[in-house]
Amino acid sequence: MTVRATGVGSFPGDSQRDFDEALSVVLGELAADGGIPFLPEVPGRGAVAAMTGRSLGLVGELDADLQPSGWRLTGTSGAPTLDQRRARSLVAQDLDTFEERMADYAGPVKVQLAGPWTLAATVERPRGDKLLADHGARRDLAQALAVAVADHVADVRRRVPGATGVVLQLDEPALPAVLAGAVPTASGFGKHRTVHPPEASEALEWVLGAAGDAGAEPWVHCCAPDVPLGLLRGAGARGVMVDLALLGAEGHDAAAEALEAGDTIALGVVPTSGAMPSDKALVERVRRWLDMVGLDPAVVGERIVVTPACGLAGSAAADARRATELVRSVARSLGAG
Repeated sequence: MTVRATGVGSFPGDSQRDFDEALSVVLGELAADGGIPFLPEVPGRGAVAAMTGRSLGLVGELDADLQPSGWRLTGTSGAPTLDQRRARSLVAQDLDTFEERMADYAGPVKVQLAGPWTLAATVERPRGDKLLADHGARRDLAQALAVAVADHVADVRRRVPGATGVVLQLDEPALPAVLAGAVPTASGFGKHRTVHPPEASEALEWVLGAAGDAGAEPWVHCCAPDVPLGLLRGAGARGVMVDLALLGAEGHDAAAEALEAGDTIALGVVPTSGAMPSDKALVERVRRWLDMVGLDPAVVGERIVVTPACGLAGSAAADARRATELVRSVARSLGAG
């Protein structure tokens, strides 16, 4: 039995050197033994290197620039803005390094982009407030993101010809708040209206479907409470990444159902900072969880992925390295029975 290991995506640092070091850690720990190496993100390099900026940099159908309050659509239909070009250039630079280091690699790889609902809850309209407030704008954003996802997957497949599979991870930390009507308005005195599940699912279907059509396996990451696993799987996610500590009773049942149905569940069990548990303690935690939900490790083990609880951007460099070492070690121990 092979239990896989991977990371959520982000690493600490604020320079190209830090990106190079993060990639060395990822490849050193995850490019063998059933791991899934990934293109690391180092958001400390600036807004164009963070999750929202990297994703908007690849969206060619909408123009956005940086304001003091964050990213904002410009309302024009011209060429991408200078800020978007900077973000796209940084992604290309990172991919150049990834391509060079993966020249002789054969195995799965993973890349990450922000999902449509997290972008809608983060990016502003030209006249202010979030895109979440405008039905047409959030629809346009999701459709433009679907095009960008397909292009990004094709680019990764071209750059890493030895990849036996590409995982496209959509980061959706804001999705539970979007569904609950809990995203604050610009004034801070109110909340945006609830987005109902059918609309939320439709936008995700466009983006996840584009990833699948481009030849990637679509996953969604959400390390917030109340992850809507059923909605995500219904929209086409073939893998869902969760923080095991944040799952409630319904979440445990939904994760078990996904594993039984043949989908992937990535269990975030390794802390992102502070004192790190032992390999043995984390292995026992996963085994206890499987026993609690009534699943046989020998049956579902190959559909389990071990990850940190969330991204590592806020961790110390030593903690990020140790967390990556632990996910590999825990996965190996689980696979050995």
